[in-house]
Amino acid sequence: MPVKKIKNQKSKVKKSSVRLSQRAGAVRSAKTKSSRSTRSLSESRQSSLVVKTKSKVSRASVAPQLNRRTSRTEKRTSRRSVAPKAGKRLTPKSSFSASVYDTKGKVVGRVSLPSEVFGLEENPKLLSQAVRVYMSNQRQGTASTKTRGEVRGSTRKIYRQKGTGRARHGGIRAPIFVGGGVALGPKPRDFSMSFPQKMKRLALFNALSSKLRDGEIKILANLEKIQPKTKIMAKVLKTLDANGKTLLITPGGFKDFGNIYKSARNIQGVKILTATTLNTYEVLDNSKIILMKDSIDQIKKHFLRS
Repeated sequence: MPVKKIKNQKSKVKKSSVRLSQRAGAVRSAKTKSSRSTRSLSESRQSSLVVKTKSKVSRASVAPQLNRRTSRTEKRTSRRSVAPKAGKRLTPKSSFSASVYDTKGKVVGRVSLPSEVFGLEENPKLLSQAVRVYMSNQRQGTASTKTRGEVRGSTRKIYRQKGTGRARHGGIRAPIFVGGGVALGPKPRDFSMSFPQKMKRLALFNALSSKLRDGEIKILANLEKIQPKTKIMAKVLKTLDANGKTLLITPGGFKDFGNIYKSARNIQGVKILTATTLNTYEVLDNSKIILMKDSIDQIKKHFLRS
């Protein structure tokens, strides 16, 4: 191999190595520049955060002086702290008073009512749940129909499959024929639903509280002395503005208060219940509630027992 060619190759190798070293130096300088720029950016961000925090502190110190509006989170927390919870008493008192009427519609005195029963906030969800459970528990569930296998009659094929020109059929007691079985008909079933005792009691107290708040409950005294005549009871209800559906709550049953039952059972729209058989549906279903004075003690004994 000639000497000139070897020298040319060596010079070429030197030139390429120089170029590579120059490129590496350029890459290093770019890296150093980018690192410097990132450091300057981070320093500028830190300085801006410091300025923002200082401005926040200054605003917080000036805010109470300028009476600025509170933030959304503060408003939510304040509303939650102020809003009353469902099922709690509206008044901190253990009892409050209500006026007592006589059979002539005059105010005779006042009686104390327990706030646990008559002083609760209304809870519509609980009331609707109690009414739904009550209505479903009233269903008997005895409706029943017979299927094609239970209907009396032959199961033979009524005519041959082919050759008649008519539709193909099996037995005459199929659901398509009159007198045949019923397809997908009702069968006896249990519609009853369970409801916790505490929730049932709380729903009743909510209903009574809402009725008292709306002025639909009137407490009556000396009703047990009334004569067993429908005319007299109708007159008493008229003086108390108990028109339409009325619920009359007595302390006891027919054995002790027979004259009240006899005088009110023939009046349209009047229903009589004892204090121990009260339920949420009957309280909400009637527009007026006539509560005998002695029934309050029975409600306390029956529903507020430990």
